[in-house]
Amino acid sequence: MNFLHVRVLLPALFVTSLLAQDPAKPPVLPDPSQPAPAAAPAAAPGAVASPTGTAARTLPATPPGGNRVFGVIPNYRTADASQIGTVLTNRQKLSIAARDSFDYPLIAFSAALAGIGQWANQNPSFGQGMKGYGHRWVTAYADQAIGNMFTEGFYPVLFHEDPRYFRREKGSTWSRLGYALSRTFVTYKDRGGQGINYSELLGSATVVAIANSYYPDSRTVGGNASRLGQQLGTDAASFVLKEFWPDIRRKVFHK
Repeated sequence: MNFLHVRVLLPALFVTSLLAQDPAKPPVLPDPSQPAPAAAPAAAPGAVASPTGTAARTLPATPPGGNRVFGVIPNYRTADASQIGTVLTNRQKLSIAARDSFDYPLIAFSAALAGIGQWANQNPSFGQGMKGYGHRWVTAYADQAIGNMFTEGFYPVLFHEDPRYFRREKGSTWSRLGYALSRTFVTYKDRGGQGINYSELLGSATVVAIANSYYPDSRTVGGNASRLGQQLGTDAASFVLKEFWPDIRRKVFHK
């Protein structure tokens, strides 16, 4: 998810190794002398399907650290490491993307970003005054919402990837930081294992391409490259926040 407009891409670890897969086992024929197994119970509403198609577990009502980081930044795609191996339905992926995109604090957050852009006179063609500020507010929110829907919803459905950020939770600060940054480039696949995070990379590129329609001052190769770097950098920063926010919340705010 996109949060802070930064001007440089944060260092990230490019991890492309795939998890080893277990060798296939020969099928076992049923014993006709044994009674047929009972049918599995129906999955509960909101259940997450496992790769074998059975209900693995239901999604937690509240993600680790609550629904919002610092009470402002949507946190709906964060999950505990215990959920690794479960698979979201397409509807659940789109639901996470929609909740991150249309959560009301994001509107206020976009207003703050617009204020920063107004002060720095970003995109001079927008002008100043209320008209310029309103233009920056709308485009800042569009960046957030469009980016979330593509990176967390549409592309994860298309490429069969998991849009959730699974917290490492344990280990040294540096190992957790490296893991969080690597999630910009690596994600879990619905089929199992890990691979290149096409949803994040193509989603960020897509929002940059769409933004050319409302950012006339940066319709250049350099301008697009800069915005793509900002997009990936802010997502990397958001993953770091998702990793450490529950710890900050517990130690500083005692929640």
